[in-house]
Amino acid sequence: MRLAFCGNDNASAYNISAGVLRNVCFVDALNLVPHVFLLFITFPILFIGWGSQSSKVQIHHNTWLHFPGHNLRWILTFTLLFVHVCEIAEGIVSDTQMNSRHLHLFLPAIMGFVPATVSIVYYHNIETSNFPKLLLALFLYWIMAFVTKTIKLVRYCQDGVPFSQLRFCITGIMVILYGLLMAVEINVIRVRRYVFFMNPQKVKPPEDLQDLGVRFLQPFVNLLSKATYWWMNTLIISAHKKPVDLKAIGKLPIAMRALTNYVCLKEAYEEQKKKVADQPNRSPSIWLAMYSAFGRPILLSSTFRYLADLLGFAGPLCISGIVQGFQNTTNNTNTTEKVKDPSNSYLSSEEFLRNVYVLAVLLFLALILQRTFLQASYYVTTETGINLRGALLAMIYNKILRLSTSNLSMGEMTLGQINNLVAIETNQLMWFLFLCPNLWAMPVQIIMGVILLYNLLGVSALVGAAVIVLLAPIQYFIATKLAEAQKSTLDYSTERLKKTNEILKGIKLLKLYAWEHIFCTSVEKTRMKELTSLKTFALHTSLSIFMNAAIPIAAVLATFVTYAYTNDKPLQPAQAFASLSLFHILVTPLFLLSTVVRFAVKAIISVQKLNEFLLSDEIGDDSWRGGDNSVAYESCKKHTGLHTKAINRRQPLRYQLESYEQPTRKQTRPVETDDIAIKVVTNGYFSWGSGLATLSNINIRIPTGQMTMIVGQVGCGKSSLLLAILGEMQTLEGKVHWTNVNETEPSFEASRSRNRYSVAYAAQKPWLLNATVEENIIFGSPFNKQRYKAVTDACSLQPDIDLLPFGDQTEIGERGINLSGGQRQRICVARALYQNTNIVFLDDPFSALDIHLSDHLMQEGILKFLQEDKRTLVLVTHKLQYLPHADWIIAMKDGMVLREGTLKDIQNKDIELYEHWKTLMNRQDQELEKDMEADQTTLERKTLRRAMYPRESKSQLEDEDEEEEEEEDEDDNMSTVLRLRTKMPWKTCWRYLTSGGFFLLFLMIFSKLLKHSVIVAIDYWLATWTSMDNAKEVRNADDAKSTDKTYHVAVFSILSGAGIVLCLITSLTVEWMGLTAAKNLHHNLLNKIILGPIRFFDTTPLGLILNRFSADTNIIDQHIPPTLESLTRSTLLCLSAIGMISYATPWFLVALVPLGIAFYFIQKYFRVASKDLQELDDSTQLPLLCHFSETAEGLTTIRAFRHEARFKQRMLELTDTNNIAYLFLSAANRWLEVRTDYLGACIVLTAAVTSITEGPNSGFVGLGLLYALTITNYLNWVVRNLADLEVQMGAVKKVHSFLNMESENYDGYLDPSQVPKDWPQEGEIKIENLCVRYENNLKPVLKHVKAYIKPGQKVGICGRTGSGKSSLSLAFFRMVDIFDGRIVIDGIDISKLPLHTLRSRLSIILQDPVLFSGSIRFNLDPECKCTDDRLWEALEIAQLKNMVKSLPGGLDAMVTEGGENFSVGQRQLFCLARAFVRKSSILIMDEATASIDMATENILQKVVMTAFADRTVVTIAHRVHTILTADLVIVMKRGNILEYDTPENLLSQEDGIFASFVRADM
Repeated sequence: MRLAFCGNDNASAYNISAGVLRNVCFVDALNLVPHVFLLFITFPILFIGWGSQSSKVQIHHNTWLHFPGHNLRWILTFTLLFVHVCEIAEGIVSDTQMNSRHLHLFLPAIMGFVPATVSIVYYHNIETSNFPKLLLALFLYWIMAFVTKTIKLVRYCQDGVPFSQLRFCITGIMVILYGLLMAVEINVIRVRRYVFFMNPQKVKPPEDLQDLGVRFLQPFVNLLSKATYWWMNTLIISAHKKPVDLKAIGKLPIAMRALTNYVCLKEAYEEQKKKVADQPNRSPSIWLAMYSAFGRPILLSSTFRYLADLLGFAGPLCISGIVQGFQNTTNNTNTTEKVKDPSNSYLSSEEFLRNVYVLAVLLFLALILQRTFLQASYYVTTETGINLRGALLAMIYNKILRLSTSNLSMGEMTLGQINNLVAIETNQLMWFLFLCPNLWAMPVQIIMGVILLYNLLGVSALVGAAVIVLLAPIQYFIATKLAEAQKSTLDYSTERLKKTNEILKGIKLLKLYAWEHIFCTSVEKTRMKELTSLKTFALHTSLSIFMNAAIPIAAVLATFVTYAYTNDKPLQPAQAFASLSLFHILVTPLFLLSTVVRFAVKAIISVQKLNEFLLSDEIGDDSWRGGDNSVAYESCKKHTGLHTKAINRRQPLRYQLESYEQPTRKQTRPVETDDIAIKVVTNGYFSWGSGLATLSNINIRIPTGQMTMIVGQVGCGKSSLLLAILGEMQTLEGKVHWTNVNETEPSFEASRSRNRYSVAYAAQKPWLLNATVEENIIFGSPFNKQRYKAVTDACSLQPDIDLLPFGDQTEIGERGINLSGGQRQRICVARALYQNTNIVFLDDPFSALDIHLSDHLMQEGILKFLQEDKRTLVLVTHKLQYLPHADWIIAMKDGMVLREGTLKDIQNKDIELYEHWKTLMNRQDQELEKDMEADQTTLERKTLRRAMYPRESKSQLEDEDEEEEEEEDEDDNMSTVLRLRTKMPWKTCWRYLTSGGFFLLFLMIFSKLLKHSVIVAIDYWLATWTSMDNAKEVRNADDAKSTDKTYHVAVFSILSGAGIVLCLITSLTVEWMGLTAAKNLHHNLLNKIILGPIRFFDTTPLGLILNRFSADTNIIDQHIPPTLESLTRSTLLCLSAIGMISYATPWFLVALVPLGIAFYFIQKYFRVASKDLQELDDSTQLPLLCHFSETAEGLTTIRAFRHEARFKQRMLELTDTNNIAYLFLSAANRWLEVRTDYLGACIVLTAAVTSITEGPNSGFVGLGLLYALTITNYLNWVVRNLADLEVQMGAVKKVHSFLNMESENYDGYLDPSQVPKDWPQEGEIKIENLCVRYENNLKPVLKHVKAYIKPGQKVGICGRTGSGKSSLSLAFFRMVDIFDGRIVIDGIDISKLPLHTLRSRLSIILQDPVLFSGSIRFNLDPECKCTDDRLWEALEIAQLKNMVKSLPGGLDAMVTEGGENFSVGQRQLFCLARAFVRKSSILIMDEATASIDMATENILQKVVMTAFADRTVVTIAHRVHTILTADLVIVMKRGNILEYDTPENLLSQEDGIFASFVRADM
């Protein structure tokens, strides 16, 4: 057949006698002209490339869109492309019905499709490279196309083509589209004065694009890139080469920053406040405020959602059409004849839509659109949710900064509540917003689905729908149960963590006393309870998964069985598969509905809590801190929030922030004329919000530039007085007056006077930031080296700083190193001294310091540093010996001022008080002399060094895996890094699966495979059943029908029943396996850790070990099983679908290869990026939460310093950092989903086309399409679950790294039964040539030590720090590695004994007292072996009997965690009592009296001499005078024994070391 443009079966085709334009063929040819013109012009330009006309400003060029009407143009162009596709299809379909080819029917359409595509590419390039003159070409093209199409339309009208003909509609639509595009072009040219105008308008790019730090381009890119997240490619691909860090994701665009959204929400909330201002009992509605601030994007998202849902129904309808069409073509192949009159070659729309191939293409396009809209809807809600969270956090933070102190201290608002608001409530609201569109989209989806089902199947469809609807409430019930189970699990795991924490803190003691197992069992008990509640959790999870899988099967079963018995006509494949697909669509909203309802309930509760918080009491505006009242009051009002005016969109953010931040950092101080800095004039009455005055009748003055001391007994209101002056208390009457500034200064200074009165305040309870030491001291002031040095010296912090691993750059606080009380206090004092303020308030700065430090601080810091600067100092103190230094003294009693004046005044006027003070001062001086011996600081530094030095060697033990990874990261060879980053941790997965036991693993795999085979079998059976029925219907065999029907229905029911049962079994086995794995892993971990060598605990930070028990265990318990379930389910679904389609049409496998390759690369790139972004999201969340809790704790300090603005700024930065990480994470998820959805659509298209051309029968065509549609839903779940699992397996890996640790060798050579019951009876110790090291790769700490101790001897060991004294005491318990020599006790070499036996027969008292939470009885005797009399006897020996008797419950009185409810001295005495309870003939005391005062220590010494008269006592001495009465003294140095003799002999050697120690100690 020859090809001809107008076809060669019609003579009149080339006839133009009736006029050129009357010839259809010529008009079609005319349509080619504009298309050819455009291609001709633009191709050279597209290929030659673009000139360097990029904008002068350095921006992200390729994203800046210059022209108006931009999105409209993209939408119109896409519509145009769609219409072109329809035109091509219509042309081809018409052509197939002709006898010869008629190229003019489809060639112009194909030629039109190409230029339409070219036009958008061309336009995009013009737009981003700002080349407006080239718009002319497009403009001409639109005009020409418009004209040629109009001619065609007019021609059709003249021919009287009816409107029902498709070609007429298409032409009409195209005329409109070309017209609109022409209008858009004219608009661009008109608005921007391009092309024909001389001076085009200059435009500036948006501010975000000028800032190269903004990497989140979603709001700025073109429509196609917006829909497909094309701009994310660079980030996701670069993640492969190097990990994504905060720098790579940059900053948030201005519109999404917390500040911008906070201002929106705040305005909306203020509006609501105004509305209810006159109704006292109504509270402002946060809901309405949120709606007015964020309503528009939610509506937009809902619109997208509706569009997506409606397009979703295209799937079932197209399946029905295709199967029907396929059936008709197979049944009627031989009836139709292919003849049509060429002059009337028009198709009606119905005929067009009956074409199977057309339906396949339509299905493809509908899927693509549906998925695009769905992802767009998700993205918009995510972005809005993030914006809302940022705004809420800022609102909560601003409220925290203004909370009244009484609120916090009276417990109306606890820190826990505030933390919950930040961590839980805001996230609840954000999540609610994410799920919000579902609330109104779902009902519509359900109603639509039911209507369509009813159309397909009639009444029987309603049966199926009823099954679904009736089972949905059960889902809701299960969901609520899940939440309850999770809560109880949380309570148990908190308890378990508390116990684990205690074990780890006191691990040394537990090992020395051989009590590990007692404590281990108590943790295991709690863990069992936790596992029980985890079991219910797992049960409900698996039920919910089961319901989700079983409901569709049940519904389908009910429907088809009903249909088979109520309808005479057999079930058609078209009906069957369309309704199956509809049921799949229906289940999702019903399953989700329970979740959404639950979240809605939670959100309502969260909003109530938020409202309560936002309406709670605020601190009064302290207008009097600014001299001139009116001005200051105004400034206060202005500063409560940010000015809304301050947010000027065009100004960069930092200028705006400075515009509302008060100028705190002024170097110069005003010269004050007045000598009184603060007077509290008129009788001041202040309260803590209870209405009762805490301070009453206060009239005091505080002189400028001098030192005022406030003294008085504990609880007489000294600290309250400081806080009252700072304005933290409620003023009942009276007024605090701060003196005015020097009048000669320019008046504008006075208007800014508010922060003139910034007060450097050091609270009684030290408050530190989670930051470096230096940042804590500088606290936002400029760094000045000399000043900093002077301050650290005055507070004697230098030695402590030198001990820290990174000097003053070491992080302290939650994430860093914990300092002791004294060190924290000194840092706080240093902060107050360093600040450049007139007034300094120090609240009892000496309380945690020993005497040397107090004196040093007083001399250097206060008298020298502050007085030289002429700063006003108010000092609260108990140390009366400093009173002579004070310039002014305020004595307080019971919330009133007792006396005020100089020391001389008081000496003259109130002799009684002065005498009282004098006696107290003498007593303090005596204590001072005693104290000189107990040097607390060295002790603190020692503990710090202990905590510190292992840090350096920590890496030796940090799991080797991590080390390997580090090395490989440093490796220049990029490929290995890439391999590591893309590899799934299969080995760890295998370890996890096997830790659940092989039987369960096998059961899980087997039941999973069986379940999926059954589900496939159900659908397969349906396909054969419907196809058979049709074939029979053609043959009309009536008699066989009824028996056949019963047979088919029976098999179908049996299969469905089996499917439902298997669903339950699989979901249960997965959860059960997960539980067993979790149980085993935790059990092994706990036992491994508890038996670990002591060195492990010295070198591994406690937080690291605790993390394994908290975060990692939680992941293994609750997160891995559902992820695993979901992963296996979606993978198997996809595989069974592909298998099914390939079975029906083998050609499909060929098309699958390229799609498979694409899928592989998408998941590979995504997993790496997703892992990094998830880590970023987690790591940026912690600092944010810490910042909130820090602020709440340090409110008074922040407000006294007037640093609110700086902290707000920090909070906004932290929030934005966390939000950008989260935003990128969700954008990456969208990136993945769009890509896998498009792949899914391609699979549907190939499946449809191959099955139409190759399919065996209509049932299998339907089956193939149904499965192809399920693939689209599950592909992205496969990848998301893989990525999640990869992250979660990290926890298993970390736990495993601890499981490979060496344990202590607990079994000795001797059996415990061989050791005499009462060994050691005598207490004779021989140390023979002992060499000891902590680990076999470290240097020995004891070298060839020899000593002999007779039974009952009292031995003292002394030496400098690090001389090996403590190591010797540990050697008795084999806590260290004895690699040479031996210790023989009562004739038995201790290295032969089982460790438990050895340790349980000796007793030791450690330097740091350790108490556990529980009763006193439990602390003295956890094994419950002793009688009460024995315990009381021990307490009496330890001088504790009377105290314990006075406690409620006596021996059963509770000890809080760490023994916090006793003083350090008392705790040490309890530890002594504990050693007495264990009647061992050998007692070792390791510097046990370091934290006890002299009097108690003397008693103790006597007790040890009497109560232990017949036992061997080895004392490691901290103060040498304690061992002067010993029988034998050993002096050690660097692991060797230097002197070994009685104290008398050693003292007689003048030049001996012992003698020099004693002299130094006197």
